[in-house]
Amino acid sequence: MNTALKVISLLLTYPSEDIRAAIPELKAALDSAAIGEREAEALKRLADDIAGLDLYDAQERYVFLFDRTRSLSLHLFEHVHGEGRDRGQAMVDLMAMYEKDGFEIDAKELPDYLPMFLEYLSMKPADEAGELLGQTAHIFAALRERLKKRKSVYVNAFGVLEALALGKPDAALLAELLDMQEDNPDDLEALDRVWEEEAVTFGGNAGENACGPDRLQRQIRASHRKPADMAQAPNA
Repeated sequence: MNTALKVISLLLTYPSEDIRAAIPELKAALDSAAIGEREAEALKRLADDIAGLDLYDAQERYVFLFDRTRSLSLHLFEHVHGEGRDRGQAMVDLMAMYEKDGFEIDAKELPDYLPMFLEYLSMKPADEAGELLGQTAHIFAALRERLKKRKSVYVNAFGVLEALALGKPDAALLAELLDMQEDNPDDLEALDRVWEEEAVTFGGNAGENACGPDRLQRQIRASHRKPADMAQAPNA
């Protein structure tokens, strides 16, 4: 198991008493993880910060950042497909990749939820995990920049993910993401509109195309062809 990815998966999960109780164990595990000392210390600082807050304060901060701020969403396809129809097909393909490797997910979470994706990658060979991280590195880089502007300690997790990825973030895709207008989590009317949008459903052309690292890369890139036409664009 890739210990670092497993630890990051847990640190990016909604804070709970169980997570907080496991912080000493997570920090100890990082001492033997296959990452540099700088990266390990960054993750330990994040772990200490989560453990040091009152539980409700930690949960409130998490919700404000990752649930109420759409531009910081921990759902990967939110950043590349939005609410377009292609997102549903991308979900189906990612689910198929999980199932192919015998990775079962909780029905209450969508397949592109980052902590779940990282848990899956933690069980893959290092080169495969690094390649898939590399294909999503522009998303991690965009999230890191946005969290850095907010002076959030969660920036540490995304800096480490970039370090673990094979290759640099795609500069063009990163520029597109950073050029998007950031939403205001205090705008409750806008938040209501998000919840009223059509929910993503699984179906359509599920299973027609092979799934795997190349498929994930095509899904991510295809979403950037014509942002205005995402709902009508053919599947990659």
